[in-house]
Amino acid sequence: MRWESLFADMEAQLAAGRLADVRADVAELARAERASITLAARARASVGRPVRMLVGGADVVEGELIDATPEWLLVATSSVRRALVPLAAASAIDGLAAHAAPAAGAVESRLGLGHALRALARDRAVVRVRAGGADLTGRIERVGADHLDLADVDGARRGGWAVAFATLQVVRTG
Repeated sequence: MRWESLFADMEAQLAAGRLADVRADVAELARAERASITLAARARASVGRPVRMLVGGADVVEGELIDATPEWLLVATSSVRRALVPLAAASAIDGLAAHAAPAAGAVESRLGLGHALRALARDRAVVRVRAGGADLTGRIERVGADHLDLADVDGARRGGWAVAFATLQVVRTG
């Protein structure tokens, strides 16, 4: 009888050890999975949610996240106003879902910041651009590979601003 209880105790210890190993493996796999999640994937999973973004260290953009790509986020700040934020300019985002969306498709992956800015140029929308800590207002005339040309709304100034994408913090419409 003592031998049977000794063997039963040893089997229980082995089973407990195996269960602990499985739990440790699952925890490690979960940590590895979380480490692979990008901010863009969490933003894509949060479309339709209210968010608040700290942009460029001081500016706050708040509203409903209506679109998200690997390069930019579009937020409805009111019923008619929109804010286009390059993902690289978002210092912190509050309100994101804890989970991630599946990887972006081939078409969505190619929708860079230039595509969104060209749509604004095509619509001849008056925009307020925050870039490098400065605020500029005008119409986007042209969009290059790494910059946009912003012209005065009234055409009073000749030329216009060439704004580097790297300095863009937010482009507001409406």
